[in-house]
Amino acid sequence: MTDLTAQDTSAADRLELGVEDLHVPEPSADAEGVLMKIGLALPVIGVILILVAYWNASGSKYVADQVPMLISGGILGIGLAIIGVGLFIRFSLARLLRFWLARMVVEQQVQTDRIVEALGRIEAKLDK
Repeated sequence: MTDLTAQDTSAADRLELGVEDLHVPEPSADAEGVLMKIGLALPVIGVILILVAYWNASGSKYVADQVPMLISGGILGIGLAIIGVGLFIRFSLARLLRFWLARMVVEQQVQTDRIVEALGRIEAKLDK
């Protein structure tokens, strides 16, 4: 469309101009896949760190030696597990919601087509 002033355009024309100027970035499927894999790997690494910390702490006789090992490995392991589960849930839900939204759009389009067809039949019968 050409550049028109706001006074010369209707609301529909302004909407069309606004939509043309709108830039929506596409989600990167590669980055999402990598983050999903990281979300799966971090909890595994976290559990391994917790087990290594427990193994190291169980070999020591003194509690003063055990506590730093459990704290460093255990807290880091729990943190990694929580971050990994959060990433996995976030990207799993995003994928599910995108699918659901696409499904809703398709179903709505089918329903709209049915309504338009029914209105066309009603209009044809009224014209007789």
